[in-house]
Amino acid sequence: MLILAGTPIGTVADASGRLAPALAEADVVAAEDTRRFRRLAADLGVEVTARVVSYFEGNEEQRTAELMEDLRAGRTVVLVTDAGMPSVSDPGYRIVAAAVAEDLPVTAIPGPSAVLTALAVSGLPVDRFCFEGFPPRKAGERARVFGTLATDPRTMVFFESPHRTAATLSAMADAFGPDRRAAVCRELTKTYEEVMRGPLSELAQWAGDGDRVRGEVTIVVSGAEPAAPEDLAESDLAALVEQTRAEGLSTKDAIADVARRTGISRKVVYAAAHAPKESS
Repeated sequence: MLILAGTPIGTVADASGRLAPALAEADVVAAEDTRRFRRLAADLGVEVTARVVSYFEGNEEQRTAELMEDLRAGRTVVLVTDAGMPSVSDPGYRIVAAAVAEDLPVTAIPGPSAVLTALAVSGLPVDRFCFEGFPPRKAGERARVFGTLATDPRTMVFFESPHRTAATLSAMADAFGPDRRAAVCRELTKTYEEVMRGPLSELAQWAGDGDRVRGEVTIVVSGAEPAAPEDLAESDLAALVEQTRAEGLSTKDAIADVARRTGISRKVVYAAAHAPKESS
């Protein structure tokens, strides 16, 4: 069996009560950082008798093949990353997909999540949200990605490194608007936990003022407000449908999505999308 084990994102006491027994009983432990795993095991009071191997981005493909042999042989493999749940912006997806493809059992030991913790404390709507992981490092690609998200009504969650946080917040302010509400959450559950809330423009200024941002960073950004129906002409609606289709949706689904986001009836959006184009 493959067990995906969530690990604390800060305070060790947040670990699931199932984590220590699972580590003690495992045949193999695959860890993103074996030294950090050894420290965690010591903090949990676990005597590890399992074979401990590294499993990180650089060796994930090769190690997956080796771990699959263990699973086929009936061994219990526990996968842990440095913090949070494996495969969520961490190694894990490849071995899960491989195990599922061979109908081998996969389960999880839930644990702390920076994504959900940041959402909960952000003060922003959480009824609908999306997790976008780490934004691209290159400015042009980052701007393009943010541009595609500018009209998304869902609250968005991002991970970011501390030294890129100021630049990312500035790019978000450009793409989403300076007044879009957001929260920068750093060192969640740790001694120096800090949550800064406010408009993106103010958060970008705060982050760029000296050496303000340190530690693990999660950024939560509110979704776009629905446009008022009277503000959208037929050509605007048609352009929104085309933009949504370009993201991979069928015309029918794109029309439904635009109708939901704008608050305009599907019938009106459909008519706009199928209106004759004016000749140049």
